[in-house]
Amino acid sequence: PADYGPVVDELRADGWLGDATRRRLARAAFAPTATYDAAIVAWFDDDPASDHAADPLKPSMHLALERVQDLRYGENPHQVGARYRAAGTTGWWDTAVVHGGKAMSYLNLFDTEAAWRLVHRLGEEPCAVVVKHANPCGAAVGSDIAEAYLAAHECDPVSAFGGIVAVNRPVTMAMAEALSEVFTEVVVAPAYEADALVHLQARQNLRILEADEPTWPELDVRGIDGGLLVQTRDNGAITEADLKVVTRREPTEQELRDCLFAWTVARHVKSNAIVYAKDGATAGIGAGQ
Repeated sequence: PADYGPVVDELRADGWLGDATRRRLARAAFAPTATYDAAIVAWFDDDPASDHAADPLKPSMHLALERVQDLRYGENPHQVGARYRAAGTTGWWDTAVVHGGKAMSYLNLFDTEAAWRLVHRLGEEPCAVVVKHANPCGAAVGSDIAEAYLAAHECDPVSAFGGIVAVNRPVTMAMAEALSEVFTEVVVAPAYEADALVHLQARQNLRILEADEPTWPELDVRGIDGGLLVQTRDNGAITEADLKVVTRREPTEQELRDCLFAWTVARHVKSNAIVYAKDGATAGIGAGQ
């Protein structure tokens, strides 16, 4: 319907539709039909009677994506960037409330996604994560969210400069005051206490996000020359029952909790990782370089 007016105006002015208009309208028509065809293929693949129902990697992939957010820039300022969403779906980015700050860049989204996923893997206790360049540089649990944030920041205060902070509890005034002392690009939380939000909004460049829990896609996809590199999502996990003690001294319960905590953080560190943890906080995180 939004095209009716321009089409009528052009017909009245010229007596016909020019090639540019016809191409634009044709493109607008074929985009939803292509999305519909992709949905049909997915329906057949998911049918229990399909030969491919049990195969997580189908014989072909038919992606239907729509641009929903223009970004401030790409990985570098001379690049353009945007967020696309799978047609017919929504994610936590679509429901997130932005309470302040500059427009988001490509790396702001990339790093925030990494932080938000990790903080939701660390358990039910108050926990905080600081991420830089998609790798965590600090993670911790605490008796409250301010304590968790301070412990996460203490792991690597230098790398935390210009980082992303994610917490799994509402941001309190005590946390907001601690956070405001450090240059931070983005903070994401499930909620904010009223006075804490006002305090953080005083920092004009800080992006403040209020978000729902993330979902976990089945496939991990990366672009390579001529196509995509695809694998199933890393859903591997261990519990205390999987651990075998090989030292003379049995670990304490706290040491076992720290071990499992460090293992969870290591899952979110790129390549072969080494993570030191003590008393519910990382003491050092080494990526695979």
